[in-house]
Amino acid sequence: MLVLIKFLYITFLLPPGLFIAGLGALCLWMHKHKQRGVGILVAITTLLYFISTPLFGDYVMRSLESRYQPPSTVSGDVIVMLGGGATADTPNVHGKGHLMGSAANRLLTAAQLYHSTGVPIIVSGGQVFANTGKEAEIARHILLGLGIPDEKIIVEGQALNTTDNAKFTKQILVEKSFVSPILVTSAFHMERSVGQFAKFNMKVLPYPTDYQTNTNHIFEWNQLWPRADAFYNSQLAIKEYLGLIAIQWF
Repeated sequence: MLVLIKFLYITFLLPPGLFIAGLGALCLWMHKHKQRGVGILVAITTLLYFISTPLFGDYVMRSLESRYQPPSTVSGDVIVMLGGGATADTPNVHGKGHLMGSAANRLLTAAQLYHSTGVPIIVSGGQVFANTGKEAEIARHILLGLGIPDEKIIVEGQALNTTDNAKFTKQILVEKSFVSPILVTSAFHMERSVGQFAKFNMKVLPYPTDYQTNTNHIFEWNQLWPRADAFYNSQLAIKEYLGLIAIQWF
């Protein structure tokens, strides 16, 4: 009974299911009253439904996340952690500001790698918008709170995108004579990141993290329910695919 109730409110009361149901009702009304354009609206509604299901969202996300695997043996002289968003003034244990979900997962992996390797961490990420935090500085405070010495943390606070991450990190690598960087970013973001670092003649050891899907796909009927997180995964994966095309020129 609870499963049925959950299905009903997810499908009909919460976005994107609410909008899909509304568009579906509009399609039926247009068809009943023989309105023009109903075929186009049906196609749009069907597409919106499809990309809002975990069946599709997980599939396209997994297609990106499966391209790199964490290495069984980790060796390098520096860890490079790419940013992924931050809040500016939210209260934290040490100061203000939090890393967003993906960035926080990246930071946790970078901290774990530090404790297993002892090599320094470069945190790369600036303040993208006026209302977002200075990401590298926020990451530094969190790493200090996790017991990582200040002298082992290098802040790169200028980068506003993945190209900048590679560009400004390269300057630090050259300045400090690092030659074997371990690159930490979300699994879905790794291929584009490796490509951007390669454009600046940097060979990295990819260490993907922040997985959004399971490695193995097991079909369940709830994967056909439209959900906001599935829609988010779809748009995130599509953005990455567009980014992989764009790095040929940018």
